[in-house]
Amino acid sequence: MSALSTTFRSLQYHNYRLYFIGQSISLIGTWMERIAINWLVYSTTHSALMLGIVNFAGQIPTLLLSPYGGTISDRHNRYKILLTTQIAAMVQAGIMATLVVLHIYNMPAIIGLSIALGVINAFDTPSRQSLMIKLIEDKADLQNAIALNSSMVNLARMVGPAVAGILLTTVGTSVCFVLNALSFIAVITSLLLMKLPVMDVKKSTESVWQGLKQGYNYLQHAEDIKLMILLMACTSFLVMPYTTLMPVFAKDIFHGDAGTYSLLNSVSGLGSLIGAIYMATLKTTGNIKRIVVFACAMFSVGLAVFAWCSNIWLALLFIMPAGAGAMMQIAATNTFVQTTVSDEMRGRVISYYVMAFMGMQPLGSFLVGLGGHYAGPRTILFIEGAAGLATAIVFAMLFKKSADRKLERDKDLPLVGIEAQ
Repeated sequence: MSALSTTFRSLQYHNYRLYFIGQSISLIGTWMERIAINWLVYSTTHSALMLGIVNFAGQIPTLLLSPYGGTISDRHNRYKILLTTQIAAMVQAGIMATLVVLHIYNMPAIIGLSIALGVINAFDTPSRQSLMIKLIEDKADLQNAIALNSSMVNLARMVGPAVAGILLTTVGTSVCFVLNALSFIAVITSLLLMKLPVMDVKKSTESVWQGLKQGYNYLQHAEDIKLMILLMACTSFLVMPYTTLMPVFAKDIFHGDAGTYSLLNSVSGLGSLIGAIYMATLKTTGNIKRIVVFACAMFSVGLAVFAWCSNIWLALLFIMPAGAGAMMQIAATNTFVQTTVSDEMRGRVISYYVMAFMGMQPLGSFLVGLGGHYAGPRTILFIEGAAGLATAIVFAMLFKKSADRKLERDKDLPLVGIEAQ
């Protein structure tokens, strides 16, 4: 019981508990729609390339706008920004649900609404991540709060696809879209019930673009944060877009249906949940760079082996550790950035992290969809896994070099003091 209370200690805080409950419900709806929309697109077009285009459209605004969104979150009340973006996301989900229920949707409409959601997320995510530190009273629990947030995301990733699979095979796709739109009521209500202290937002006379430049310059001098974000960017571009081809694997490789697709996502989500819970049990960030490199390697190897599995049950056995590795890397990177960055630069630096994590995926999704269309899904996923493993090895060496340089600088500091005397 003591270990359990330690793992879930961040839930003692009123605001974080509300956030956790509201986001859990909303994210289940988000994953239901994500499964439904990918299955709808592939069932309608039978094109891996179109899957890549839709995923590209939904995520490319994050790459282009998240640094701007991070700068805005540093200049304005993050709580108000988050409340506004959640309301906007509910409106977007409501429009999507209406089109699907009335059967008046088409690919241009789906792509347009995906772009709209991407723009909302570009402002929502930096503010949400930056607000996390305000939801807990003891800053020593920040690492635990971030890890629990990852656990919540992956519990939704496990439950959402499972529920979507049942609904898709029984009542159809439209129910998933309607439930997603309704799920936003939970997160908006949780935000309205929070009791947050008055946020002192410093007014800045500098332009937004000067703020972006300051965030970039800050990263140039924070070498470990920069390496963490660059590794996340490489993984997001090279490996994480594998999800684009999951409908193809479910339908064409394993000869299944929507239930098979949801099963693949749920088992991957279970692995991610296990990885996130493991991160929540950690009490220090001492080995976090090693964890990130190991997690990247585990993710990549699991995906490479999965690519050539012909049996669905064997494939599930390898997609689970791949999911665990992906989430461990995400949670560890987020923890490192949040606990290391200075508070006045938080929004801007987190926006670069968001750009690396979410913004690079659309480029990879488009290339994965294109490659899956011409070279085949198995070959593309294996290439993704191999590239991810090579990336983990390269960054392991870069982290070691960074540590060696820091050690040399620390050794030189006493000498400088002696010479000055």
